[in-house]
Amino acid sequence: MKTKLLFLTLSCLLLFAATGFAQQPESERKAGERMVLTINDTEYAFRWCPPGTFMMGSLWGEPGRPLLRGSNERQHQVTLSRGFWMLETQVTQAMWESAMGNNPSRFRGDKRPVESVSWNDSHEYITKLNELGIAPEGFRFSLPTEAQWEYACRAGTTTAYHFGNTLSREQANFRGSGVEQTSEVGRYPANAWGLHDMHGNVWEWCLDWFGPYPSGAVTDPTGSLQGPGRVFRGGCWLSFAAINRSAYRYWSEPSHRSIGIGFRLALVRAE
Repeated sequence: MKTKLLFLTLSCLLLFAATGFAQQPESERKAGERMVLTINDTEYAFRWCPPGTFMMGSLWGEPGRPLLRGSNERQHQVTLSRGFWMLETQVTQAMWESAMGNNPSRFRGDKRPVESVSWNDSHEYITKLNELGIAPEGFRFSLPTEAQWEYACRAGTTTAYHFGNTLSREQANFRGSGVEQTSEVGRYPANAWGLHDMHGNVWEWCLDWFGPYPSGAVTDPTGSLQGPGRVFRGGCWLSFAAINRSAYRYWSEPSHRSIGIGFRLALVRAE
């Protein structure tokens, strides 16, 4: 009984600390600051992405883009007026199993990303997390918007990848890396904000419907009201390097599942 009470006390203290940290004024947080939540005995590490303005999309001269048609990457200015937390890694199989009680992945491993999950599946998972009431006060779990995803991926960079204009087998798991399956999350170097596997490993579902980009500057975009499918980003272990670029975008039906698609959580303002 004493052990159980001690565990509950420590869990409450961890939640209190994380909640207090999340309530700090945004101006006092630095990009990449880390916060850890424990959910169903599983740790979820998040990194802070501050408010800011960036150029979303790419120019025709970007390495890799001329080889691709119809990628709809028109460059435009985006302002994100509110900061958010982004999961440090893709959602792992351990995270998924602790909430859902099953594992749909082909390539098994607690530290590997969950894959073979649809956009609808990810929405069900996020709904369950929000029902636990463990999100820091004023925040809720969500998929990132497409703009939030690219902003977090770039972490202040303007190159084709957050590593630069080329991608090597030491930097990411993509076609040509020689892995030929998913790898454990966090195996490859993080970007400047502490986020791992933003290029490769598995594609990551975003909140938005796929649609054309606006021609002018926008603030806090959430994408089209409808479209042929939901966006996913980042490329995967099956993708050529050019498809793993920060600006590359693709889509599929919300019910679609693939061994190359997973997702990453965000903590966004609840309002």
